[in-house]
Amino acid sequence: MSDVLPVDPIAEARRLWVEHGWGDAADGMAAVTSLMRAHQIALARVEHVLKPHGVTFARYELLMLLYFSSRGTLPMAMIGERLQVHPTSVTNAVDRLESAGLVRRSPHPGDRRVTIVEILAAGVELAETATAQLNAEVFASPWISTGDVSALVDTLARMRRAAGDF
Repeated sequence: MSDVLPVDPIAEARRLWVEHGWGDAADGMAAVTSLMRAHQIALARVEHVLKPHGVTFARYELLMLLYFSSRGTLPMAMIGERLQVHPTSVTNAVDRLESAGLVRRSPHPGDRRVTIVEILAAGVELAETATAQLNAEVFASPWISTGDVSALVDTLARMRRAAGDF
């Protein structure tokens, strides 16, 4: 969407919430709806940067998890735990990354029930290049001041903790 709206639709929804007698939930509705919209905006910006690299944000996260691991390898189950996603999502992402020549799957040498995923040289190169671009185009300037970024991270951490995320 390139057109700027003349009014904040979430503020208007909040006003209507109050008008309809749901004032006790209006701020929460506005907060959750704003968070969801902010997620859409941020994800679109990240995906725009990652698209030329041929990866989605989910696949980029998996590459970075392997990139940061001490050996460049992790068991598939641990990837799912750390990324907090279903095993099927891990399998799908690994399938795509493996098809692109960025990672390799192999059986665990001591436990054949475990599959190990290893980042390959092309995956390391993509991770480094994409991260440099994300840092420059997205993460270094996320639309709000440094102080607001810190406050937002703290607030969202409290929300995640209260929800049992960690």
